[in-house]
Amino acid sequence: MISTAIYLDNNATTPLAQESLDALIKESTAPVGNPSSVHRFGQAAKKRLQGYRDTIATYLAVASDQIVFTSGGTESMNLLIHGMLENKLNAHVITSDVEHACIYNNLTMLQKRGTCVSFLQAGLHGSVHPDQIEKAILPSTRMIILSAVNSETGVKTDIDAIAQIAKKNDIAFIVDAVALLGKETFSIPSGVSAMGFSGHKLHAPKGIGCVFIRPELELYPFIIGGSQESNRRSGTQNLSGIAAMAAAVECLYEQLPSATEKMTELRDQLEAYLIEQAAPVIINGSGKRICNTSNLCFPGVQGEDLIIALDMRGIAVSHGSACSSGALEPSRILVNMGISHPFARSSIRISLSRMTTEEEIKSASSLIAKTIKDLRS
Repeated sequence: MISTAIYLDNNATTPLAQESLDALIKESTAPVGNPSSVHRFGQAAKKRLQGYRDTIATYLAVASDQIVFTSGGTESMNLLIHGMLENKLNAHVITSDVEHACIYNNLTMLQKRGTCVSFLQAGLHGSVHPDQIEKAILPSTRMIILSAVNSETGVKTDIDAIAQIAKKNDIAFIVDAVALLGKETFSIPSGVSAMGFSGHKLHAPKGIGCVFIRPELELYPFIIGGSQESNRRSGTQNLSGIAAMAAAVECLYEQLPSATEKMTELRDQLEAYLIEQAAPVIINGSGKRICNTSNLCFPGVQGEDLIIALDMRGIAVSHGSACSSGALEPSRILVNMGISHPFARSSIRISLSRMTTEEEIKSASSLIAKTIKDLRS
């Protein structure tokens, strides 16, 4: 019988915060009403929706009408990619070869249909350098799209520098910030045209997300219907999910940046222990990382075997993105970074949350090291 239960797969999804649950229940039990309806029930729902929108916009320091609600990060990126490239048959797009599947697979598909896409190499650093972006720009470049943080390695992209390049060249810059919000404080650079977020990565429910979109961005609606969200995204709004996401965002005022420091300290403690007790260990991605993520290679150990063995001992870790972790192939992101197939197969991702405790990390560190020794013996 498993006596341990330690969840270290928070880049896949996070536990629901009590504040989010309370907001979810409160909105779910509020008087019925569709925000698009003109009667008093609908107008009351519309007022609550505006309040939630204001909460998120205020935290991001943007105008409320620049926030568009979606079902999550994947829809947000699809909305932006397809909305931007509609009727732009000769457009050139710049991205990297280590993007999340919602970007990489979309652009691979569009490339096959004739869109010109430059997949820049991130290399062992784990993210593209601003100089690479500048050199890749063509007269036909219409969009740069990158993740602020790589969800598998935690390596951060220099969004500020790339935003300056995009602004100077009058190119739309789309940012997937799903792995950023809730981990550390940040501001949206003026050169960023749009930025996507997901609720369940910051202790809100699954199935809710939002996009920040600058008003000057020419964007065709991706989902056609009743013209909700200022005709940016049709469909009746998920008011309960939105309420819960707004509550999760509001928590960040109090919890950051102290939680950033705590997660960094715990992540570093875990890595130091494993490097000492489970050598050899390789940290994948040499670039600056977000506070909660550790992608580690344990040569001589199959990552899949390690994940299963740890699960049997009550510890949840993963290979990488939950959207593709069921695949038998080694991580595309690690392989594209230049990591060998054997080393990619020997890698796991450990990701903390603001709820992760020091006791959990101490216990997990010991169990992970012991499990690795057992698998190597």
